[in-house]
Amino acid sequence: MNLQFVADGLLAGSMIGLGAIGVTLTYSILRFSNFAHGDFMAWGAYATLAVVGAIGAMFGKIAPIAPLSFGWPLIVALIIGMAATGLLALALDMVLFARLRAKGHAIIVVMASFGASMALRSLLEFIFTSRPTYFSRAIQIAMPIGFGIRITPDQIALLLLTAVLVLGVHLLMTRTQTGRSMQALSQNAALARIVGIDVAKVVRVTWIIGGGLACVAGVMIGMLIQIRPFMGFEMLLPMFAAAILGGIGSVPGAVLGGLIIGLAEAGAVQLIGAEWRAAISFIILMAVLFVRPIGLFGVGER
Repeated sequence: MNLQFVADGLLAGSMIGLGAIGVTLTYSILRFSNFAHGDFMAWGAYATLAVVGAIGAMFGKIAPIAPLSFGWPLIVALIIGMAATGLLALALDMVLFARLRAKGHAIIVVMASFGASMALRSLLEFIFTSRPTYFSRAIQIAMPIGFGIRITPDQIALLLLTAVLVLGVHLLMTRTQTGRSMQALSQNAALARIVGIDVAKVVRVTWIIGGGLACVAGVMIGMLIQIRPFMGFEMLLPMFAAAILGGIGSVPGAVLGGLIIGLAEAGAVQLIGAEWRAAISFIILMAVLFVRPIGLFGVGER
């Protein structure tokens, strides 16, 4: 029995889930769908790649950490890339979204995010060209783990990194004052302001978390597939489907939704063909909206 699609689905679901966390937090707290979020993934991947190149230029060729295909330069570059992508998201909000939110027209903010998405994508293409690039061209041998499943050390490391990041965000949301303020603002913005919650701080943290996780998701795509300016745009529908499936505002829900979407897409490729992969996210999204619009873990606004 070949269950390779399960491993492929979990990997794809991890990328989708990390991106969906930013989508669900942005929507629940700022009340708009940010179509530029996918492009944060691409910018994060290219920023990380640029830092890796800079480290290589300074220190020369550095051996990878066995049995992985990468060494400490990628780890350092990922941390810098996460910070840079979080700052990019924060800067875009300060320059564009915050000014439009103040005018009180949500649809204008949504359309602005769509325009920002195209601008960010075009700028990436102008700087780096549309030619695909890679973090490493090293070929890893996949290890059999049973039931026809084969997985590489890089894939195991990325799954573990996803688990650590998701746990960290969950603890931040449930065990810290900032996280509780974020939950309060998402459930009832007017009441949160009345009780004295620092809304500006919550908004800043939301953008930084969303941007940082988008960077990690982009780097995962770059390591497992390739880096292209359009890589984040192609993830938009799966990410929104995962956020809605899990329930807007729920971090565990976004991750679970991402895993479900990833497994469903991988299963569709295995059973009915790769041409149906893109349709799966849309079908699941429509089914959730018809059956349970608040998602698996969603709650109504209080």
